[in-house]
Amino acid sequence: METYGGRRTQGERDAMTVEIGYALCSAAFAAAVLFGAVAGPAYLFGLPAGARGALVAVGVVLAVVVFLVRVVSVLVRFGRGRQPSQPGRTNPDS
Repeated sequence: METYGGRRTQGERDAMTVEIGYALCSAAFAAAVLFGAVAGPAYLFGLPAGARGALVAVGVVLAVVVFLVRVVSVLVRFGRGRQPSQPGRTNPDS
């Protein structure tokens, strides 16, 4: 999705907005699920405060990392633009 010296069309801006929203929502969901999976057992099984704190801290760190990786990967994939309909063929006549 590159424009050389021109402005983006409304359709391109809308597509970018939708993709950013998708990246943020899917990343938030993935981070929440991961945090729940890591920190949830600490509360479910009534672990001591030290263990609970450690699991929550690890859960937060992993959730932040997953959130950032998901957002970046979705937006980088979107920035690459459309893929050819027939991979490996660059000439329309081939």
